[in-house]
Amino acid sequence: MSLTGTPFLCTLAVLSVLALGLPLVLWTRVRGPRAVRAVTRVLMLLFAQLTAVALVFTLVNNANQLYDDWGDLLGTADHVEHAADLGADGTGGVSLERLPRVRQAFKPAGGPGMRAAGGVRVTKLEGRVSGVRGEVYVWLPPQYDDPAWRDHRFPVVELLPGYPGSAKAWFGTLDAHEQLLPLMRSGRIAPFILVAPRTNLLPGADTGCANLPGKVNADSWLSVDVPRMVMDNFRAQSAPRGWAVAGYSAGGHCATRLAVAHPDRYRAAVSLSGYNDPAAERTSLTGRDPALRAAHNPLTLLREAVTPPKISLYLSGQQDDGYEDALALGRAAKAPTSVQVVKLPKSAGGHTMALWKPQVVPAFRWLTEELAGHRTATDRTATDRTASHRTDVTPPGPSNAGATRAAPASGSASPAAAARTR
Repeated sequence: MSLTGTPFLCTLAVLSVLALGLPLVLWTRVRGPRAVRAVTRVLMLLFAQLTAVALVFTLVNNANQLYDDWGDLLGTADHVEHAADLGADGTGGVSLERLPRVRQAFKPAGGPGMRAAGGVRVTKLEGRVSGVRGEVYVWLPPQYDDPAWRDHRFPVVELLPGYPGSAKAWFGTLDAHEQLLPLMRSGRIAPFILVAPRTNLLPGADTGCANLPGKVNADSWLSVDVPRMVMDNFRAQSAPRGWAVAGYSAGGHCATRLAVAHPDRYRAAVSLSGYNDPAAERTSLTGRDPALRAAHNPLTLLREAVTPPKISLYLSGQQDDGYEDALALGRAAKAPTSVQVVKLPKSAGGHTMALWKPQVVPAFRWLTEELAGHRTATDRTATDRTASHRTDVTPPGPSNAGATRAAPASGSASPAAAARTR
């Protein structure tokens, strides 16, 4: 029985009702010696407690899309076939242009919210470079099948969940496709292809979206295999011009690092309550070793880059939850790197889906400007061209009523000025 399926949830609900009724009906009817009666009554109470806890956990899991299946929950799933040393660029010397095109078979994805807004499709991908195998969910914008758009290639956004987290969470909990569909139809947001690959690849550990020879090649899975599959099967724009990556929490850390590390693969990144130091996630494989921590910290990568990457970053967070890390990246950025920092008010809630769901539309408005040509580098004013760091307050949303947008900072943001915005 599927962990996230309706049958399992209904079964737990029925068992919880029965477990509650058993003591009421049988408490005084238990027969036998006193020790037997006591043990029987204790077992009835434990049964009631266990079913109640299991029901609450299942409801929370379904609402937040934390674990996809029993293998993820129990730590028995392994999605890595091999993890060779693929070198600094993560390709292992493979010429990606010479790889034969592979047509994937897609089917409608199941689960809460997956059939809404035209439906999400899913495929099982065998990563030819990374050695990773896993699900990839794809949602196509309403214009994709419109004959008037048949020759158009669409920009792509890879969506990454937190840890633990399911790739389906962007659709089943954040409702990204449902929020964006009417805005894409009206032209207020560009028609993006949304791609959500599996990121939970090893049992009980956060890969940090990194390549770790002998363990996992998560970076190559996300930045090489998945994009190549999308290019082979859909009318997608080429990288890096038409590609962005977005994530929340641990996925926000991954999104920022992937963009900073691979400006030849991504033009923009969105991080919602992300962090810089991999050790912020206690199960992170890259946070356990000082060398790996430094090598996979986007702030360190940005500071030490010989040539500043031509990327744009959208970073949102609350004080003590992503905001300070975002400011640090803004201070470290040098043209042509662009950083926009959004401070979320404490009234918006904590580190939860309720905080990130209202950020989907503002983030995609920004992505529309960055990737879809509504505001390009050549269109910006002279003042805006020199700005490497802007600080805004998020617009009002369902979980942050009363917030106001601050005027974007003009001119080059100095470290002192950035510090005053804390």
